[in-house]
Amino acid sequence: AVWEGDFAGYKSCYVIVSTLKNKDLVSTIGVIFPECGNWSILEGNYVKLKEMLSTKYGEPAEVVEEFQNQYATRDDSSKLHELKMDRCTYQTLWRTEKGNLVLKLIKGDYGTVHVLLAYYDKINGLEVEAAAMDDI
Repeated sequence: AVWEGDFAGYKSCYVIVSTLKNKDLVSTIGVIFPECGNWSILEGNYVKLKEMLSTKYGEPAEVVEEFQNQYATRDDSSKLHELKMDRCTYQTLWRTEKGNLVLKLIKGDYGTVHVLLAYYDKINGLEVEAAAMDDI
């Protein structure tokens, strides 16, 4: 299911809830933040959300914030271009007892770029995986 609404102080976010087809189990919830065509604002949103999540969940387990081509990232326009070309990885992972959270910058459809936050439920995720194994 997909809903549009406010999340963490951001307007017009898309909240996506993934369930297993024959079971009423939520395994993943994703939040796609509004499109942003400006690198400084996009990165600022990512950093703000990363700080909020770190306050709530503690230090991240993994952080990767890099460009494949360091020479092409001299200005904000170049950085945005590198993200759109899939030559940029901005991703932070938190591991908790109940599951994992991933915050990342993504390229959307038609050249749009967004911040994505995904929650992966540990227990329900294992059930979804077990059901998938039954299909194989």
